[in-house]
Amino acid sequence: MKVALVGVTGVPLGKHKVRDSRLDQADKLVKADTKTYASVDVVGEEEASTADALVASPEGRFDLIVKDLEFAETRLERNPPATEKAVLERIKARLEGEGVVAEAGLTPEELHLIESHAFVTAKPMVVAEAADIAAFDNFLVRVVEASGYIGFLTVGGSENRAWLIRKGATAQEAGGAIHTDIQRGFIRAEIIGYDDFIAAGGETQAKHANKMRVETKTYVMHDYDLTNFRFNKK
Repeated sequence: MKVALVGVTGVPLGKHKVRDSRLDQADKLVKADTKTYASVDVVGEEEASTADALVASPEGRFDLIVKDLEFAETRLERNPPATEKAVLERIKARLEGEGVVAEAGLTPEELHLIESHAFVTAKPMVVAEAADIAAFDNFLVRVVEASGYIGFLTVGGSENRAWLIRKGATAQEAGGAIHTDIQRGFIRAEIIGYDDFIAAGGETQAKHANKMRVETKTYVMHDYDLTNFRFNKK
């Protein structure tokens, strides 16, 4: 996952940990050699168009709105097809009200019509205040949530670890986030819901309480599922 900073200073670019307290809780319940947070790539404003999400200062957010508004006005001046024009008019109205394209309530079909225009404010955006910058890795938990990503856990042995996947990803796709061999050789996923895991007091206790489920490759992952993958090793 890639996060672009817009008008934000004081945050070094590069890999950042997503310091989700749920991994901290899991690490207290399951013994492992190390604890590894999920991570994201933090990049500069010049990579905003290819980022998965934006973190902007209030001033940075306004600048992006102005840029998108200027583009919408320019495109409308060129007399686009009627269907595209209707969408652009809605976008223009939203931007003039200092809203962003992501909040314009566009349908998937309407988003497809303007996809080639790459409106930057169509991306998930979270505004960062000074307090957020001071605890940026903790703030990233909110950024991940707003960006359509979720996490899942693998625990025990050498490492307790959190991983990021897109919301709606299947168990097989989640396996691929760890290694392509798991995705290719996927057999099943042994799942314990995070709330069940915490309520039981640990992985072993949750299994004894019959809270572990065996799921197939089409299972849609839930946020912070405790997951153990079974796969053919080729």
